[in-house]
Amino acid sequence: MTGYNPPVTSELAMSNTYGDWLKARREAAGLTQQELADAAFMTRSHISHIEAGRRIPSREDARRLDTALNTGDVLSSFLPQNDSAIADHFAAARHLEQQATTIREFALSFVPGILQTERYARAILGSGFPHRSEEERDRAVVARLERSQVLANPATPVVWALLDEMVLRRPIGGSNVMAEQVMHLVRLVEAGRVRVHVLPLDLGFHPLLHSMLTLMWFEDQPPVAYTEGLHVGKVHDNPTMVEQLQDAYALALSDALPLKESLALLTATAKDYEHHA
Repeated sequence: MTGYNPPVTSELAMSNTYGDWLKARREAAGLTQQELADAAFMTRSHISHIEAGRRIPSREDARRLDTALNTGDVLSSFLPQNDSAIADHFAAARHLEQQATTIREFALSFVPGILQTERYARAILGSGFPHRSEEERDRAVVARLERSQVLANPATPVVWALLDEMVLRRPIGGSNVMAEQVMHLVRLVEAGRVRVHVLPLDLGFHPLLHSMLTLMWFEDQPPVAYTEGLHVGKVHDNPTMVEQLQDAYALALSDALPLKESLALLTATAKDYEHHA
């Protein structure tokens, strides 16, 4: 395999894309995508998406690629810079979110990011630990609201949101903020832009109770899934794992309230918050 050469950093800086440079290093090493994937403990499809510029590798992926290609720490050091207002673990998922033709969200604790209002987003982003400065919070809110632009197209992506009822019951930001947020969901449903289904609290256990989940489908690449917990998140592109997560979503959806009943619950909840406000 090709040895590490310091001038390679300037070559990377001048390259059209990170993916172009990775492909050039792989071919110079005489490796196929599958051979590099095997050496780096990744999937061939993941290598293909990185080279095509459809995905940004995680820092751990980049370290494994450096090791497999004997390129020192170049691939780790020159990862494309993500918006600092976006959590590192979410950067790759955000990139995919902008390309998806179908998005299915499950939310356990709060409304999914692409469906949040400004005040609701500000309440969430201002309450984390470590505490954000006002400037950092403003940047994070702008970045969060930019994600909602995927809904600007009236048809694509197709968006479904499966909400644990606790999402509606937890008064994030207070009654005024919650009334506005829930009515925003009502308007999206009534306009036919988004489907929202609620998993009622009295259901008890359901298959998605462990974490939030996003499923994404694309026009020209295999589907992926994204799971997230506290300060951690992971994009899954292994077909077996993605299928298992899709099955869990489908099973939970089968236990959710139908669309009309979910809409009625959303409307009643918004009115309750308005009354308390």
